[in-house]
Amino acid sequence: MSDLKWTETEQKIASEALQKAYEREMDSLIKEVRHQASSLEKLDDIWHLHDFLSARRHEIDGKYDFRDSVLIFVFARLVKEGWLDLDRLDGLDRDKITKISALARM
Repeated sequence: MSDLKWTETEQKIASEALQKAYEREMDSLIKEVRHQASSLEKLDDIWHLHDFLSARRHEIDGKYDFRDSVLIFVFARLVKEGWLDLDRLDGLDRDKITKISALARM
């Protein structure tokens, strides 16, 4: 799938969809951190929160990859995880949307 070509319009749609998914995931993360921070009682709780954030940062930094060669897989993962709706990808080539949808169901 790395040979898929993305038009300028598709790149704009992809960029906006990726940004929206990122914002949704960050909003969720902020809520989770607030919840965990509100229940801090001992030093171990702080280190647990630190470990949680470190792991999430690593995961998120690797997830939102805008290279053309991996966008289909990135979008499939985001759809599968619920951060992105296929409707946000309207305007992409039908073949790309079909591949994303199929991969998201795996």
